[in-house]
Amino acid sequence: MMNCKTLLIALVGLSVVACKQKTAEEETSDYKTLTVKAENRTLVQGYSARLEGRQVVEVRPQVSGLITRICIDEGQKVRKGQVLFVIDQVPYQAAWAEATANVKSAEAKLATARLNLESAQVLREKNVVQDYDLNTARNELAAAQAAWEQAKAQERNARNNLSYTEVKSPVDGVAGMIAYRVGALVSSSISEPLVTVSDDSRVYAYFSLNERQVTSLTEQYGSLEAFMKHMEEVELQLAGGKKYGEKGRISAVSGQVTAGTGAVVLRADFPNQKGLLRSGGSATVLVPTTLEQAMVIPQSATYELQNKTFVYKVVNGKAQSAPVTLYRLNNGEEYVVEEGLKPGDVIIAEGAGLVKEGVRVTTKQAKE
Repeated sequence: MMNCKTLLIALVGLSVVACKQKTAEEETSDYKTLTVKAENRTLVQGYSARLEGRQVVEVRPQVSGLITRICIDEGQKVRKGQVLFVIDQVPYQAAWAEATANVKSAEAKLATARLNLESAQVLREKNVVQDYDLNTARNELAAAQAAWEQAKAQERNARNNLSYTEVKSPVDGVAGMIAYRVGALVSSSISEPLVTVSDDSRVYAYFSLNERQVTSLTEQYGSLEAFMKHMEEVELQLAGGKKYGEKGRISAVSGQVTAGTGAVVLRADFPNQKGLLRSGGSATVLVPTTLEQAMVIPQSATYELQNKTFVYKVVNGKAQSAPVTLYRLNNGEEYVVEEGLKPGDVIIAEGAGLVKEGVRVTTKQAKE
């Protein structure tokens, strides 16, 4: 009787274990799935940038003196050659007048020296004077000529200094903030410029890529010159999040790698006829990369394990993990897969991190 009971208990136990194994094998979950396909896709990557006008010039005086007049207002558009500041002209006018008088005096002495030489030549022909007297007359003429040239140079210098009392704009542009006021003593050695004039008709956006990215682009296009020539136009996202209305082009790539950061500086060139962009501002350069026949999957279809990225393929109705290699760029929502998948593969599109290996999957295609 005891043997029968033992046998019965054993049979019941085996039945329970068999049921549990059967339940685990037949566990089914409902997941959104996606059929991988190849398509052309443009990825846009944003890079922080600083803006600078095509030409930003610090205007400084070339002579010393008190500012007697300020001819512009802050933020005003100015033209090349327009007078911005006037420095006290009185001492420079006096210096020019003195230099002009010295030129006239030197001209008179030069004329006298010429007459003396002509007279000495006539007298020497008549043996009235010696060679010494003739040579002396020649030397006096040379000295008078040098004195006249020196006086002319001093006159030009005085005239230039007088002209420098009118500080003019070297370029067309927009004036910045004015650091000095009427009555301030200024000189060529002042630490802060009188004003900064920025030519903003075109604006440069400077941003950085790491060395590996620049090398990749160079290899993709064949050379830096080909990259700048054939690279698609870039866009600019302003500080408020709004896109700038005109597109630009990458026009320069630094020939050096920044020490410490390993970054390479690039310059994107944007038109600015409406003056919406300001030198010194910040923005984000949006750089597009067009990939042909790329396999694009949602980021939610991936999970990471030991610094590797995996997806779950649906193979014979079951979830099977597979490692994938991803393209270096993404749009924040999707990944481009370089290796590990092929067109036609079915993957779990959401919640990959919660999927169990080998679980049966009821496929429900995700919206594309």
